[in-house]
Amino acid sequence: MKKAVWAGLIGILAITGVARADDFPSHPITIIVPFAAGGPSDAMARVLAERMRVSLGQPLVIENVTGAGGSIGVGRAVHSPPDGYTISFGHLGTHVANGAVYKLNYDLVDDLEPVVLLPSNPMIVVSKNAVPATSLKDLLAWLKSRPSPPTAGTAGAGSGSHIAGVYFESVSGIKLQYVPYRGTAPALNDLIAGQIDLIVDQTSNSINQVRAGTIRAYAITDDKRLASAPEIPTAEEAGLKGFNMTLWSGMWVPKGTPKEIVTKLNAAAVEALNDPAVKKQLESQGLEMTPQDQLAPEALGNRQKAEIAKWWPIIKAANIKVE
Repeated sequence: MKKAVWAGLIGILAITGVARADDFPSHPITIIVPFAAGGPSDAMARVLAERMRVSLGQPLVIENVTGAGGSIGVGRAVHSPPDGYTISFGHLGTHVANGAVYKLNYDLVDDLEPVVLLPSNPMIVVSKNAVPATSLKDLLAWLKSRPSPPTAGTAGAGSGSHIAGVYFESVSGIKLQYVPYRGTAPALNDLIAGQIDLIVDQTSNSINQVRAGTIRAYAITDDKRLASAPEIPTAEEAGLKGFNMTLWSGMWVPKGTPKEIVTKLNAAAVEALNDPAVKKQLESQGLEMTPQDQLAPEALGNRQKAEIAKWWPIIKAANIKVE
């Protein structure tokens, strides 16, 4: 008798779960961006949210939850109900590096379900205009000549800009003094104002200011030049061998979100990424679109695990740690 009751309850729960999935979404969805408004993550999320609204029939609202290299915003998403109405937007820094930097009260892999791998962003070495260097070799010489470590803006310990800076240090042998911000947008503002010396930044965040002439670019960390900025050499071409890094982004939902809902969110994101207007907008920011065979949720999960295996030893060797 007990077995029959339990079987009935399980059947009811399964049916109601499917019904909720079929009805999804019935009200607005929140995308938690763990950095300040106006930054590269915020910009990409807003472009995608506007197009995903068309597919899902409900608004997607951006909530900027800043602090601790993005770990606070990710935590907010992790601890939200697993119903598809809260999406965690993040990247290599928030969903990989932070696990080796911060003492988190959640697991980046076990407590999240991957939705989609988003466009990637090579990093770019940029400085304030007052720096008297016109090439990467000149910049390296100037940095080495400083009586004290040059200041480098980051979005916080463990952020993409911080990890890129640490990588830059290891390849160049130059020690940097990090200045943390609540996102790379405010860091970029200080770079333009000449308050800090440089940023190893996401290309999408800095490229418009480079074009406007308010900051100076030296190299990108990709293995090929950007189609949208072919005049900027790769780090390899500019004389800094081994400095290659891509900051990919993604969307996740809390663990336990019904598979049918994950499938709906993935389909809406893929439709947005394949929209010619969206592609043009993202590519103009220096972003590289995700290959079509990497758009399933599993591709993001595999990328995240592979990057954890690659970057955690590097981060721990650099002794980057925040309690």
